[in-house]
Amino acid sequence: MSAASFAWVEAVGWVATATFVASYLCSRPETLARVQMTGALIWMAYGALVRSPPVVVANVLVVLAAAWKSRRPRPALGAADGS
Repeated sequence: MSAASFAWVEAVGWVATATFVASYLCSRPETLARVQMTGALIWMAYGALVRSPPVVVANVLVVLAAAWKSRRPRPALGAADGS
């Protein structure tokens, strides 16, 4: 891999990192799920570029979990949480 290619791949990893960190700034659950899915998709691309199946698989699971969570109905405000 050339130095330019390596720098480009590293840039993808840093964008994924920045997206992941930004997810901690989200206050709305819908936005959080979207940012998590976006970050995970970028991490999947990075994992594919560096040929790392664990990175790809871990982020497939994150995408699935965030998608599932974003589709679940949220309880109404003031509703008992069952705990």
